[in-house]
Amino acid sequence: MRRKLVVGNWKMYGRLATNQALLQGVLEGVRELRDADYAVCVPYPYLSQAQSMLQGSNVAWGAQNLSPQEEGAFTGAVAPGMLTDFACSYVIIGHSERRGLFHESNEIASAKFAAAQKAGLKPIFCVGETLVERESGITEQVVATQLDAVLVRFGAQALKEAVIAYEPVWAIGTGKTASPDQAQAVHAFIRQRVAQHDAQVAQGLCILYGGSVKAGNAAELFGMPDIDGGLIGGASLVSDDFVAICRAAQK
Repeated sequence: MRRKLVVGNWKMYGRLATNQALLQGVLEGVRELRDADYAVCVPYPYLSQAQSMLQGSNVAWGAQNLSPQEEGAFTGAVAPGMLTDFACSYVIIGHSERRGLFHESNEIASAKFAAAQKAGLKPIFCVGETLVERESGITEQVVATQLDAVLVRFGAQALKEAVIAYEPVWAIGTGKTASPDQAQAVHAFIRQRVAQHDAQVAQGLCILYGGSVKAGNAAELFGMPDIDGGLIGGASLVSDDFVAICRAAQK
């Protein structure tokens, strides 16, 4: 039985004072919740704060990106080892905003995936299609190409220590929503594609849904057979909302 995982992605939000209140609210809200796993991926400057407040709790922490390089003259970049210095467990790789706004290719995403694993970090590898791609009927083709950047290059065994997150780009901040059945269909496709390479890895693979999960729809989404939790954006910035989603993962 796969354990549910709920990960907050703070994106480029946060200040020291508001972070403290948010993390305190999350800690208090999930302290007694032991039937699922929880984490927050915070902006780089707040990793120390997250580590200080969350160590010893049932909430892990991580980052939202990393460099595929271990070190060097790469001004503004953050190396995998810098994240492990702050005891990060997770790092988000290939998020749609990185792919779209910063033009990160499948090749770059797969290189970051490998760098994360080499450093002992668990990558949360994101895949998903745009509205144009969905309306063109090529959702599975797009997702398969993104997934294969890791699956073909490194093999299914690499996914044993990784998480996949499906985020339909068209359902994030657009007012459009993916139904639980639509989300489940793509999750099932991802698991089946991995199973073509290794059925055992596919069965144990944690696949998160990242399409505007909220307190009101979390339970129904998490009840789907191939949805193993959520990668939470805006709702992770409000402790009550994030805790409610975490509670939904208990059911």
